[in-house]
Amino acid sequence: MERVLLLGAGKIGAAIVEMLGTSGDFELTVGDHDEGLLAQLHRDDVAQEMLDVENAADLRRVMDGKDAVVSALPYYLNTAVAGAARETGLHYFDLTEDVETTRAVHTIAEGAQSAFMPQCGLAPGFISIVAHDLARRFDSLETVRMRVGALPQFPTNALNYNLTWSTDGLINEYCNPCEAIHEGKRIEVLALQGIEQFSLDGVRYEAFNTSGGLGTLCETLDGKVKELNYKTVRYPGHCDQMKLLCDDLRLGERRELFKDVLETAIPMTVQDVVLVFATVTGQRGGRLTQESYANKTYSQKINGGQWSAIQITTAAGVCTMVDLMREGALPTRGFLRQEDVALDAFLGNRFGQYYG
Repeated sequence: MERVLLLGAGKIGAAIVEMLGTSGDFELTVGDHDEGLLAQLHRDDVAQEMLDVENAADLRRVMDGKDAVVSALPYYLNTAVAGAARETGLHYFDLTEDVETTRAVHTIAEGAQSAFMPQCGLAPGFISIVAHDLARRFDSLETVRMRVGALPQFPTNALNYNLTWSTDGLINEYCNPCEAIHEGKRIEVLALQGIEQFSLDGVRYEAFNTSGGLGTLCETLDGKVKELNYKTVRYPGHCDQMKLLCDDLRLGERRELFKDVLETAIPMTVQDVVLVFATVTGQRGGRLTQESYANKTYSQKINGGQWSAIQITTAAGVCTMVDLMREGALPTRGFLRQEDVALDAFLGNRFGQYYG
């Protein structure tokens, strides 16, 4: 049995507990500074630790004797966790969408005797696996377009949106620069720009630039593709409303206030749908060819409890990677990219099957 330390008992952490904790193959310990969140887990077979992850000694204490650490913490805490994992020899997994955090983890992983795999969620995460799997089927690449959205099934407000995951992560995506490849060159573009409209299954959507969703694909496909971009999917009208808040009212410069406004006014929901849509165009057998992947995942019951689609897909992403490591299917040293994992291997895993 693998001894895994999970840091963070929030919305995604609770879903990870539900998956890993009931699998029978992991000895799971959950650490958080919030006693109330730990109490809500309601699992006697999962050990709990009250700790402050910003206290280096406390962090290393709970890491002692573990095989791996999974961070479901806010992105800005992950660099310290990765550094502690390096010092204690643990495999490291996280869910960060933050580009600078991922670069820091990459540096920490250099020469490490354990594996470091950030961005193990939905986007970045699963979408990179999908896009890279499509790209491998072509002789040469023209465009790789990745579109992902976590959306309420029943929107009722002007934003056409409900909170479904980390508010810090959401604001980060809407405010930070976005990576892309344009005309064969790596560039940065602005978030909340590049808006486009499309339909899927008779439903109208919009998509626009957000930060972090490409993961490490810009590096992986640099020099191999003419156009590569990632955009977040929302219902029409959302982007204009967010521009008003982020830019015109300048809440993007006051992120704690922005977070308070959103969490006070926008309700959470577990009645959501996660949309994954990737399209790759390139040359195959001498002909310009296009191939796409589209999938929707809805909220559902797991072990009698109702879980949102974003909880399920994000938790399934990191649980799949932890399980593949347990099975010996991943390298055990250095920095690991999401796109290093084959789509068939991911979907064939017991946790990856939640995407089915």
